[in-house]
Amino acid sequence: MTIATSGVTEVWTPRQADFDRFAELSGDDNPIHVDPDFSARTRFGRTVSHGMLLYSRVWALIRRHWPEAEHVGQALMFPAPSYADEPLVITIAPMRDDPSRLTVTIARQADGEVTLQGECLFRREAV
Repeated sequence: MTIATSGVTEVWTPRQADFDRFAELSGDDNPIHVDPDFSARTRFGRTVSHGMLLYSRVWALIRRHWPEAEHVGQALMFPAPSYADEPLVITIAPMRDDPSRLTVTIARQADGEVTLQGECLFRREAV
């Protein structure tokens, strides 16, 4: 498999309806994601995205730009929350020293705070 050498960037604004639908589909209905009244009393002050909802958006972008990619695994960290109705900048780029690995980052557009950081590994072509 050959991964394109250039990266991609996309802006996406998640909505509370996205959190609610993901909770229904995944079964993760933790009130921090779906209950604005509960979330208002937490340190976040409002609902926050599911981490895997964020990665699902990353994966869709990978599939759009690298449709031949055979996913092997990923390593992800979620250092800060993503909120409903706040634009996020998703950036995906092949690593210079190993193009079968993609770096992935999601950051809040308003303040640049990183909310998802990690990498994805893809199967290499047989030699």
